[in-house]
Formats: sequence, structure tokens, C-alpha cells
Amino acid sequence: MTQTPMKRMTNLSDTIKQYYDATDAEAKQIIAILNAKNYKRTDRDYDFINSDIARPMRLQLEYLKVQSVLEEKNIKKTIVVFGGTRVIQEKRAALKFKKAQKAFEEDKGNKKLKFKFKVAQRVLNKVKYYDDACQFASLVAKYSKLNADDPVHIMTGGGPGVMEAANKGAFNEGEDSIGLNIDLPFEQFPNPYISPELCFSFRYFALRKLHFMHRARALVAYPGGFGTFDELFEALTVIQTKTIKPIPVVLVGKNYWENAVNFEFLAEEGVINPEDLDLFKTVDSATEAWQYILNWYKVNNNNI
Repeated sequence: MTQTPMKRMTNLSDTIKQYYDATDAEAKQIIAILNAKNYKRTDRDYDFINSDIARPMRLQLEYLKVQSVLEEKNIKKTIVVFGGTRVIQEKRAALKFKKAQKAFEEDKGNKKLKFKFKVAQRVLNKVKYYDDACQFASLVAKYSKLNADDPVHIMTGGGPGVMEAANKGAFNEGEDSIGLNIDLPFEQFPNPYISPELCFSFRYFALRKLHFMHRARALVAYPGGFGTFDELFEALTVIQTKTIKPIPVVLVGKNYWENAVNFEFLAEEGVINPEDLDLFKTVDSATEAWQYILNWYKVNNNNI
């Protein structure tokens, strides 16, 4: 039977009085001390744990938790797949397109609805990348099955869109995959294709990025927005500056990437070196991406 707070307090007071041979006033004072904010044991003091001064500890724990699990699971190699959350499967994209089309047809003079309709068409055109990311992860998973003693696992940001597709490709082949989700101000759920014991929630983008690169044997970027660009350019920066050993970086979707970023212009402007254009390869399909990665390791006399 559950005790009421008053009953628990009475029992505690009696225990204190018996332990200390204390008076009622002394027992009351000890109870006040026990209930004081700063008496909480540190690992149970969530106000302190979430304070600014405890940030170094939180950063360390966020690294250690994921590191300990991946070591326990003997996961040594990953291929990281990035891409937009809005690059979705055909059924969802078609529904969004029909909704935007209907709204625009009912009010063709509305510029906002016209723009939304145009965007919905572009999103529908990009469903091929969702399917392609799924196929790419499937190729990696099949490779891992053939190399069970030295597997390579798909790792994503754990969210929807391209990330979901990549986790799904591994899932369909019966292989584990990893998702590094991030805690955002708006609700974001992990996608359902991540191996549950390999899905993590991060508070800090910095630690999430560290774990993306820590075991990466290749990085594959599909069309995406700020998040995809952030991860891609961070990876290119640490490779360019030789902060990490080189790994193959593949951009899937030539038309998208050539329009989104004018890399040649950057070289012509002198803000990057011409040889930096060799740090990545732009392709149009999962098969090309996977073959490039395999060839990259073959040329460099190394195993993936």
C-alpha cells in the first residue's frame, strides 16, 4: 500500500528522532536540510546537471555513452549517409503534391500557393533519391553479409527522408544500422528502421558530428538542406586540412549538386585549391556511389 506524503514524513521524523535522540524541533530541522536543493546527490540533481557549469560533464557523457555501446557491439566501421528530411518516398510526396496542386488551382493568383505548388513538384521529382539511398544501403548491407568478420554499418542522422531510406535499406537486408538523432525544439522522432539498441539521442551537434566521423569509412550525401550542407562541408574541411585520414566522399545527384554549389567557382576565386575538387566525387546513382567507394579503397591499397 502506498504511503501518503504526510505518513512518509511522520515515519522519517520518527526515524530521525530515534537515530539522533532528537527533539521534534531538531527532527524538523534535519528534514528541512534533507529537502534543501543543494543536499541532493549530484547524479540526481538535474538542475545542476543541466546548468552551464556542468556542460563539460554533459559533453563527456554524451561522447562516452555512444562510444561504450558501439564498442560493446564491436562496431568499428561505418558509412555515413546524409540527405534531406524532405526527400521522401513517392506515396507521401504524391499526397503533398496533390494537396498543393488543389490549393493552387482554387486560387491561382496567390503567389504563396504558387510557390508551394512548385516546391511540391520538385519534392515529387526527388523521390528517386529516397529509393536510391535505400538501394545504396542495401548494397552496403549485402557487402557486410559477405564480410561478416569485418562488417561496415550504415549510420545516419536517425530522422526521416534520406536518413530513413538508408536505415530502411539495411533493415530490409536484415542488417543492423545506426541512427544519431538530435534533440530539437520541435518534435522529431527517430525513423522506424534503425536498430533500436543502436539509436541514440544527442543534445549537442558537436558530439553528434564527432561520432559521425569517428568510424566513418565513407560519406555519401544526397540532396538536402542546411543540415546536409553542414555535415558535408565539415567533413570536407577536416579532410582538406588533413585533420583526419582521407575517406571517399560521394555526392549523389549531379544536377542537384551542380546547381546547389558551384565548386569550380570556389576554386577559380582562390578560396579553395583546384585539387580540393578531388576530395569528392559526384555521381547519379547508388551503384555508381558504391563502386566509387570500393574502387577508392582498391586504388589506395586498403580494405573498406
